[in-house]
Amino acid sequence: MTVSKRTARLRAAAALAVTACLVTGCSSSGSGDSSSGSADTEYAVWDPYPQFDDSSDWVKLLTKCGTDAGVTVKRTGYDTTDLTNKALLAAQQGNSPDVLIVDNPVVSTLAEAGVLTTTDEVKIDTAAVSPNLLAAGQQGGKTYGIPIGANTLALYYNKKVLDAAKVDPATIKDWASLTAALEKVKAAGKKGITFSAIGTEEGSFQFLPWFWGSGANLTQLDSPQGVASLTLWTDWLKNGYAPNSVLNNTQTTSWQEFAAGDFAFSENGTWQLANAKKTGFEYGIIPIPSQAGGTAPAPTGGEFVTAPVQSDTGKYATTQKIITCLTSADNALTTDTTLSYVAATTAVQEKQVAANPELKVWVEAVQAAKGRTSDNLGTKYPKISQPMWGAFQAALSGSKSPQDALSAAQQTAASATK
Repeated sequence: MTVSKRTARLRAAAALAVTACLVTGCSSSGSGDSSSGSADTEYAVWDPYPQFDDSSDWVKLLTKCGTDAGVTVKRTGYDTTDLTNKALLAAQQGNSPDVLIVDNPVVSTLAEAGVLTTTDEVKIDTAAVSPNLLAAGQQGGKTYGIPIGANTLALYYNKKVLDAAKVDPATIKDWASLTAALEKVKAAGKKGITFSAIGTEEGSFQFLPWFWGSGANLTQLDSPQGVASLTLWTDWLKNGYAPNSVLNNTQTTSWQEFAAGDFAFSENGTWQLANAKKTGFEYGIIPIPSQAGGTAPAPTGGEFVTAPVQSDTGKYATTQKIITCLTSADNALTTDTTLSYVAATTAVQEKQVAANPELKVWVEAVQAAKGRTSDNLGTKYPKISQPMWGAFQAALSGSKSPQDALSAAQQTAASATK
């Protein structure tokens, strides 16, 4: 790739960077020195975990992996969106870190911009990684990193509310049985389900399990299946099973509604497990059901460990050692517990469930999940997601029917992704 073409791609990638990150397990604040180190024995690692300081298990692991590889790790933690922008700028300046840990939808943006090497070039073994999780880091038949773990969505439920409505959560297997449960909850004088349908990537993240669970594909937003998924949401609002507040809810405010104790269900993620224990009521978790039954494919959150392009390719051998150390089975168990993530390999997932049976439903959800940039969508995904969230906002507010809203969204997405 010529320098001019790479620079042009880096600039184009910067325009997509902000929409690529989702507020799931992403960090929201932080600062750090952007220096990548000058000595050959100093390797720069940038991550999106500014909440962890040098005393944390995460930074201790980074330090150990560097020591084992014979180098000193210089680690910097950034806010997730800030990290993406800094990675693009560093690549333009020829000053990329040696190891870069980024939110999984950002991988395709950085790969297309020429920022990242492939796992083949750095000799990273990805054979044990679940294919559905690895797909978020794949583009054009090449793999640009390895997931450090994943989070996704499921349905939390309030046992007291369901008991009062005489609903057994084990009977909820598809959309029909879920909607029937919501009807019973409303009849019992309680509230049904809360979720986030805000007009941002966060809303798209929450809509995707229902969209994919209908059998719909992101390349055709207004398919009959896609319309069915949006009709499900709009019918819930019309019938009073979900509140109008979902239009403005983030995943945090949606959780706060559930935590107040009157809602039967909340669509939310693994990152709320600690908060679930603080609600003061007995709760449980079930997978989000597909329309026809079974677990719906929910989108994956979580980060990939990647290796940016270096002018000195001789550094890749040490980079490989550091990345392999960070993602090894033993270290992944500790790291994913710290980050509230489900591991990316079956072997570690089994250890997680053995240590904490509550994670079983999350492992099942992650095993059925898929990356937003999967299906070789790559950098097309943000151009599809934005009209999609505009569509469900329009339908839920009543300004358009689900069919009209998604047809307009499809037109916009098709034009943007030509």
